[in-house]
Amino acid sequence: MVALASALAVSAVLVVTPASGAAGDFASFARAVRQLGSTSRNALTFTGTPAVGALFATSAGKLSQHFCSASVINSQNGDLVLTAAHCVTGTSGTLVFVPGYNDGSAPYGVWTVNKVYTDKAWRTSSNVDDDVAILQVSQRGSAVPIENVTGAEQLATTSPTTRTLVQVIGYPDSSNQPITCQNWLKTPMTDQLEFDCGGYTDGTSGGPFLTGVSSTTGQGTVVGVIGGYEQGGDTPQVSYSSAFGANVAALYKAAVAGG
Repeated sequence: MVALASALAVSAVLVVTPASGAAGDFASFARAVRQLGSTSRNALTFTGTPAVGALFATSAGKLSQHFCSASVINSQNGDLVLTAAHCVTGTSGTLVFVPGYNDGSAPYGVWTVNKVYTDKAWRTSSNVDDDVAILQVSQRGSAVPIENVTGAEQLATTSPTTRTLVQVIGYPDSSNQPITCQNWLKTPMTDQLEFDCGGYTDGTSGGPFLTGVSSTTGQGTVVGVIGGYEQGGDTPQVSYSSAFGANVAALYKAAVAGG
């Protein structure tokens, strides 16, 4: 594992091939979900899952505090990560993604954000219905794509029904471990999804809404990310996501094409 601290240079990375480590890390997630039961009012801390991680800014080649969450999504080139658009708007310096980040360690390395894809409606007016971004990432000195290292979530481009059970993972600013919770989705307004569970403070923005999570791989389908209305919610108990649809499908197509 790579130990992370404010003094760590970004160039110090570790390449890990897919192996039993990914399944081992998921065991903590599975235990947390069992503790939660079918639904919960408050999130639990756990040690992380491979395809979900934290975003960091860099300063003078070193990592600063993590500020948002993101997840690896399946793609032809295996190099795409999903987050909220407001997470990557107005940022400066180089951004990096640390999948499976846990208590100062980077078990799957540090990945540089090379390109950011957002919808025109977001770029022109910060439309809350388009608060979604796709990031293209790579690891310095390696041609191995991130998906080969961490696995990936599938991306849904249609909005789920209100009676959809989702598991949501995020990295609060105040913690160096992720949290997870599961509950039923709500649709409080057109083009927005709502997820109710306590603990989702600043830093969890961009965290995935996952359905159909496998009990063996820990991977599922992303149907939303914390963002949208109120940039994901004004209270830790209520989180929002822009509803996915044709806009997200077009964004994904552009990211896959590399345009």
